[in-house]
Amino acid sequence: MRPVTKLTLVSRRYCHLCTEMAAALETLAADFGVAIEVVDVDADAALEALYDELVPVLLHDGHELCHYFLDASKVRDYLSEIR
Repeated sequence: MRPVTKLTLVSRRYCHLCTEMAAALETLAADFGVAIEVVDVDADAALEALYDELVPVLLHDGHELCHYFLDASKVRDYLSEIR
């Protein structure tokens, strides 16, 4: 059995774009059977230094897939390639 692919959403609590990306990811995650880990950028100084003004940021193994808005087409293509 293949391990579940995990995408990381770098987010913050008071960010409406973060809330919107998290909601948009639900369908995509279900379609591809991936897990979404939400990480608070403000809880980690290193993440904040990297992504502070870019949140929300969607990552897979440290590779940035998109930021600000979900690029569903790009993420779908990426997930299809890594399967």
